[in-house]
Amino acid sequence: MILQDIINIIESVAPLSYQEDWDNSGLQVGDRNAEVNAALLTVDVTESVVDEAITLGCDLIVSHHPLLFRGLKQITGSTPQERCVLKAIQHHIAIYSAHTSMDSWLHGVSGRMAEKLGVKEYRILSESQDNVGLGVIGMLPEPMCTQALVAHIAKVFGIEGAGLRYVEGKHNQVQKIAICGGAGADLLNEAIAQGADEYVSADFKYHEMQAAFGQIGVVDMDHWVSEHFTREIFEQLLSPYVHTQVAKKDKSPIQ
Repeated sequence: MILQDIINIIESVAPLSYQEDWDNSGLQVGDRNAEVNAALLTVDVTESVVDEAITLGCDLIVSHHPLLFRGLKQITGSTPQERCVLKAIQHHIAIYSAHTSMDSWLHGVSGRMAEKLGVKEYRILSESQDNVGLGVIGMLPEPMCTQALVAHIAKVFGIEGAGLRYVEGKHNQVQKIAICGGAGADLLNEAIAQGADEYVSADFKYHEMQAAFGQIGVVDMDHWVSEHFTREIFEQLLSPYVHTQVAKKDKSPIQ
């Protein structure tokens, strides 16, 4: 297949019109008419991931987070970002990113988190278009106490040790749950307004969690961990058409 065919498959569910104004989803590096035989799937585009793509002979990297957010003034290899661009071009590797375009699809990042946790009848938490927007909200099959929910999240997302922080809400029984992959603190008030018992997201600051205490339960996880099932979405979309592989070098930098 040519690269544009691959892009069309991704954008059939996560078109660029879904992305936030500040974002830079889409083709980062590459020729739309180039042939694609193998794709490496990742959350982040790092030097290690690009090197892995070179070693595996992949001609495409599909990422969640864009490699490029702002224009580069030079490409000299003096920064990791510049070296990623140089290596990709030198080895004829295209890079495509589906960031908030994939976040805003109902069955995208947050929807996949909900499905993994067993949340039923979920819908968009904060709509920007009809049935398009950030976060989801739905119902657990049965009420759970906060501690049981935290343990459930840790097991589903493969979190070990002190990898989750949480605060308790109005009560210790949780059934209506809001979820947002990535840094979702901006949607905390929306989750409260829609009557969620618990809000699961990443990158909460201390004072944001303090403000939530007693109003809504909050479970805060690592940003990368919250979004790593995105690679599974990419795999399901693309594996019928090209060889796909999840990047082994893709992991959270936070230990």
